[in-house]
Amino acid sequence: MLESSLPGLKRIGRGKVRDIYEVGNDLLIVTTDRISAFDYILPVAIPRKGEVLNRISLFWFERFRALVPNHLITADVAAYPEELASFRSELAGRSVLVRRADMIPVECVARGYISGSGWKEYQAEGTICGIALPAGLKESDKLPEPIFTPATKADSGHDENVSFEYVASKIGVELTTRLRDLTLAIYTQASEYAATRGIIIADTKFEFGFLGSELILADEVLTPDSSRFWPADQWRPGGPQASYDKQFVRDYLESIRWNKQPPAPVLPDDVVRKTSEKYTEAYRLLTGTEL
Repeated sequence: MLESSLPGLKRIGRGKVRDIYEVGNDLLIVTTDRISAFDYILPVAIPRKGEVLNRISLFWFERFRALVPNHLITADVAAYPEELASFRSELAGRSVLVRRADMIPVECVARGYISGSGWKEYQAEGTICGIALPAGLKESDKLPEPIFTPATKADSGHDENVSFEYVASKIGVELTTRLRDLTLAIYTQASEYAATRGIIIADTKFEFGFLGSELILADEVLTPDSSRFWPADQWRPGGPQASYDKQFVRDYLESIRWNKQPPAPVLPDDVVRKTSEKYTEAYRLLTGTEL
């Protein structure tokens, strides 16, 4: 499924992966099989990817329900409003009905390992988002302790890493502190659990919002799209790591020397298949269940 087709419903948002519809005062979020790389949506679907992302988020919402409330109303299509009844087969497994929250315009990133944009900044500055780190770290090293490295949310293109102080200047020190502490608490608990399942969560990002005065967790949570998942038994600091996320697709695109300009290339069948297998394997390992 590259596109959701729900005639009669008002679509109010289309992200790189998710389509968002108004349903009364609430929202319907449909997770498609789209995949993006280098800020472009690729013209191919990854089978079952949407199901994996949706079900992993549901798994974590349930696991952290006592720590932080979330925006979920239900993922049971039989309990959806009557106006969605004719779409149940299309929505089953890949959608959620959620309360509409006032979202905070900050990507709340937790890093336990040094990789990606954090590694690039560290090489140049010895810091990540202004946080000084020990000298001599290698790519993919575990950090002495997890750090909060927020980013501004971009409607298109890359999010921009910013400092705690920058975020505090926009939304206040008290709220920024709450976001930092909650981000690190969720990440730490999730990382400890994932380690028992053979997965390293190198980093991840969360989104939070308000329902009235209540701070809630929203959007996707700890999925292979919003996180770096590494097989623990293959972790070798000193370079890039094997992963359960879309790094496999990025590596293929780099290998064909795509100039990262449109049109985005079509992935070959074997890359599509292997990518789908990586996503479904992440789900199986994390949840202990099959799709």
